[in-house]
Amino acid sequence: MTQIIIAGAVSFLVAIFLTPVLIRYFANAGKGQEIREDGPQSHLRKRGTPTMGGIAILAGITLGYVVAGAYGLTTGHDGFTASGLLVLFLTLGLGAVGFADDFIKLFKSRNLGLNKTAKLVSQLAVAIIFGLLVLQFPDDNGLTPGSTHLSFVRDIDTIDFQVGPAVVGTVLFLVFMFILIAAWSNAVNLTDGLDGLAAGTTAFVMGGYAIITFWQFRNSCTGTYSAGCYEVRDPLDLAILAAAGVGGCLGFLWWNAAPAKIFMGDTGSLALGGLVAGLSVTTRTELLMIIVGALFVIEVASVAIQIVVFRTTGKRFFRMAPIHHHFENGGWPETSVVVRFWLLAGMAAIAGVALFYGEWLLASGMGR
Repeated sequence: MTQIIIAGAVSFLVAIFLTPVLIRYFANAGKGQEIREDGPQSHLRKRGTPTMGGIAILAGITLGYVVAGAYGLTTGHDGFTASGLLVLFLTLGLGAVGFADDFIKLFKSRNLGLNKTAKLVSQLAVAIIFGLLVLQFPDDNGLTPGSTHLSFVRDIDTIDFQVGPAVVGTVLFLVFMFILIAAWSNAVNLTDGLDGLAAGTTAFVMGGYAIITFWQFRNSCTGTYSAGCYEVRDPLDLAILAAAGVGGCLGFLWWNAAPAKIFMGDTGSLALGGLVAGLSVTTRTELLMIIVGALFVIEVASVAIQIVVFRTTGKRFFRMAPIHHHFENGGWPETSVVVRFWLLAGMAAIAGVALFYGEWLLASGMGR
């Protein structure tokens, strides 16, 4: 528990003190966010607001994880593990893709940043590396950080991507990894459209997963096998990483809340999407994440619905997509949209944790 607290505290402090440094740097350099002309007119006042604040979030998460891990090593507890390092790699890898995109927009005067092909190929490369490595590094019990089974609260034995020849199974699993990682990273990216919305929502999701992973640690099959225990390789290290995610998002949110003094940019949104995806894979809860991160799902679904309806009927289903802009264009103040969406995100996280705990009660025999 001490390591979890250290990770969250260090991450928060790094993010809250580094963010104003970034604000001053980008403001002095005259590098700010461009605003869509076809978006809500109230957003035009945000033109020129510093961006790339995701650097502070990533610095907070990384240092929080490293300090907590170092503390664990010096006190005879678990330090760095394969699961934690792989999820951190995925987070930083996608953060690097976002950084390149933001850098090109700001410093190379190309408003669109990376073209679609370059961004897709970069995400594919990171996803393939993560997918290949997550099935390696078995521990003394043969557990690897990830599994070829689809999972809800645990692996679903009847759904395994490793079917038929090994090569075919590997390809299917890597395709699944790419779809999962691209979906979550783009979902967080789409949610990052209002002051504080993506950072606050991710904090709720990471908070839920800090609870889930700590519970997996306390009821791990690695120690004494018992009914309802979890076959997850490194749950404590994942709890540390989730806590670092909470701290980093909250520290950044101090400056990103309305009226935002800085935006996270693709550097932050793609990275946080990677953190969400990585935790879902290594905790064997890929489908549960859809519930915990339901607001992200709603945001990306609204864009998909808008595209399908417009292409088939020529009419718009929403006033504007993603859905947070629909409510803005309907007259809701930006802060009202954000706070109400935070409430939805919090309820979704609570519902996901409740389902997780309810399944444990049934599996352990305590819920009968």
